[in-house]
Amino acid sequence: MDTIGFIGTGVMGRSMAGHLLEGGYKLNVYNRTRSRADSLVEKGAVWLDSPGAVAANSDIIITIVGFPIDVEAVYLGADGILANAKSGSVVVDMTTSSPKLAARIYENAAEKRIGSLDAPVSGGDIGAREARLSIMVGGDEDVFERVRPLFELMGKNIGLLGPAGSGQHTKMSNQIAIANGMMGICEAMAYAEKAGLDPMGVIACIENGAAGSWSLSNLAPRFLKGDFAPGFYVKHFIKDMGIALDSAKKMNLDLPGLTLANKLYQVLAAKGGEDFGTQALYKLYKEEINGAG
Repeated sequence: MDTIGFIGTGVMGRSMAGHLLEGGYKLNVYNRTRSRADSLVEKGAVWLDSPGAVAANSDIIITIVGFPIDVEAVYLGADGILANAKSGSVVVDMTTSSPKLAARIYENAAEKRIGSLDAPVSGGDIGAREARLSIMVGGDEDVFERVRPLFELMGKNIGLLGPAGSGQHTKMSNQIAIANGMMGICEAMAYAEKAGLDPMGVIACIENGAAGSWSLSNLAPRFLKGDFAPGFYVKHFIKDMGIALDSAKKMNLDLPGLTLANKLYQVLAAKGGEDFGTQALYKLYKEEINGAG
């Protein structure tokens, strides 16, 4: 079996890497904050001191880090992955990042005979924990097929969408739908409460109809209980929306809904909510927009 390197063991990465261990793979790990990898090391993962060390000692290197600037540093830095990975190895970036950067990594990897996939995910902390993430992949089909068994340990809905960057473009489509949908969910629940309804009862009634969505069924109950713990951080969602808006601008595409959602999340972050989960937008609707604080 291939030896797997895993870089980025945060809210989602730790669960994803754990599924690979449970699948019988030898796992090398690195995370900027070492303590977040301790539970994996206790289960048999091997800690290495840098992304370069992980790359040099692994056949398939998977990353899920924070921002495009982190992806660039991890892959293209002096002690980064591509400077140390072996010819014939494969790199898989599962961070939500820039399509343009994904294509750049692919081109740099190809020069060294290293396979490269961009494979961002959707499903949040719950999907990562329960191994039912959606995985959106860009890259070459033969490389995708080599990595598919790993994807199948982490997710359920897995697709190769096209060449390098296609996974990231697909994730941007996903984030646009989520951002607009979250505004609608917040407004629907605010309306239900103002009308004197039990919002949880409303969810139960409408979630299996045309209004149904993963966010309605999973995130609305959280925010109604005042649970704003992150499955996916507001600060990372703002990053994603920024990437989508930048890509749309380059394609001469106007996205008014996403523009509004980005503005509202920026306000939430400025008020101390950047480390909340994305469902915390409801807090802004309740306390600021409708003055129900």
